Amino acid sequence: MKLSRRKALECASVLATSCLVPGLSLSAGIAQRMRVIPSSAELLPVIGLGTSRVFAVGASPAERSPRREVLEILVRAGASLVDSSPMYGTAEAVVGDLSAELGVIEKLFYATKVWTRGRQAGIEQMNQSFARLRTDTIDLMQIHNLVDWKTHMSTLRDWKEQGKIRYIGITHFREQAFAALEKIILDTPLDFIQFNYSVAERAAEKRLLPLCADKGIATLINRPFQRGALFGAVRGRALPEWAGEFGAQSWGQLFLKFILAHPAVTCVIPATGDPAHAIDNLGAGYGPLPNRSQRQAITELLD
Repeated sequence: MKLSRRKALECASVLATSCLVPGLSLSAGIAQRMRVIPSSAELLPVIGLGTSRVFAVGASPAERSPRREVLEILVRAGASLVDSSPMYGTAEAVVGDLSAELGVIEKLFYATKVWTRGRQAGIEQMNQSFARLRTDTIDLMQIHNLVDWKTHMSTLRDWKEQGKIRYIGITHFREQAFAALEKIILDTPLDFIQFNYSVAERAAEKRLLPLCADKGIATLINRPFQRGALFGAVRGRALPEWAGEFGAQSWGQLFLKFILAHPAVTCVIPATGDPAHAIDNLGAGYGPLPNRSQRQAITELLD
């Protein structure tokens, strides 16, 4: 049975027995596919969670309950990385509050960002992130969109030595920034780099992804669905039968598996506050991945 993102809501309604893929229970504790963080050899599940826009909600149960369920689904599926930013409104605080309610703070890999100018402003903003996320250690601190990155890099290195953060990274979400990202990679030791890559935005394949692999830098992939535009491109079209050859049961899983098939990709962070979509996304972290000819077929579908 092919699981569409809308129909997956039926699966989400019974959390304890919901299936990501046939035969896999969310309560089974089966870990999804993992990849190595090169700078440490730590293993990281390949599907994470983005919080941009979707976790910027208020305090009402109606707003927070679906997000709480998304975090619970993430943990039950054996995934861990949650990516946020001070730029995302209340998202950090919502993640921290709900993670504390669920008792899963220690099970999550917190990735957030510094997004301001000036050393002291950066320190104050990052300390605020610790408080909002309710943790003494942040797994990954990233310099958001390269804002004043040289200033913040010094602080991040000091805090990593102190054990306040475990990994250091930089981010961007536009192809126009790739040249700047590449230059920084060549000159600056990093643990992670986050950028956009999808079947519709493949520029990272040319230099950025190979360079990260060569330099031993883990990659986080944002905009995997091009902010929903990919679903619009295939609306009304049936999922090709050959998608089942690599376990894709929906268009969302096909798009995510396309990304994961690149060996230089460490983790993809689709943003969602919808439990059904979370289940669907996490399903891409299991089973086989498309081979070269299948990836080519996927690009031809969109091209």
